[in-house]
Amino acid sequence: MQPQTTASARAYALPSVKFQSIATIIAVVAAVALPQVFHLAGAATGLGTMIGQTLLPMHLPVLLVGLLAGPFAGLATGALAPLASFALTGMPMAPMVPFMVIELASYGLFAGLLRGVRLPVAVPSPLGWLGKLLAAQVAGRLVDALAIAVAVAFLGNTQMTVASVWTAVGTGMPGLVLQWVLVPVVMAVVDRHRD
Repeated sequence: MQPQTTASARAYALPSVKFQSIATIIAVVAAVALPQVFHLAGAATGLGTMIGQTLLPMHLPVLLVGLLAGPFAGLATGALAPLASFALTGMPMAPMVPFMVIELASYGLFAGLLRGVRLPVAVPSPLGWLGKLLAAQVAGRLVDALAIAVAVAFLGNTQMTVASVWTAVGTGMPGLVLQWVLVPVVMAVVDRHRD
């Protein structure tokens, strides 16, 4: 006789390969399209193309797919999105592509790994997801800083510095706040529909 699975256990189980694959494709499309929408909006409103660096539109689908579909979907989306975006739009700039791949793949991987972590204390759904999101963001930034440090120290890359990671955090603070609001809300809605 098999034990019954609870809604909580089902929530932490990895979804089917089909779901992960479809989620990855949708997330890659969103991660390529959202920056273009933000750039167009920035140009139309006179805010310029810096709006993309400020609101971090490519990060949102990567983090969400990791939390929704798991580490494989998160990693694949994070790795494929900058490559697809560069191939289709020429953005991000070529020297940034490897670092974007590493950073976004890290975000997606860590978000996916954290999706199934049970918190040691009972917290309301949005706060639990916010904690997981923050952990994924910190881990992704640390991996990005490490990749840049390796590029500077061993590969002689003079276009990047480790300090640029922390500058990017400051520039992207509005985008981080947007993620802190939207991601937990989306995940809390998903949780309600799972129960």
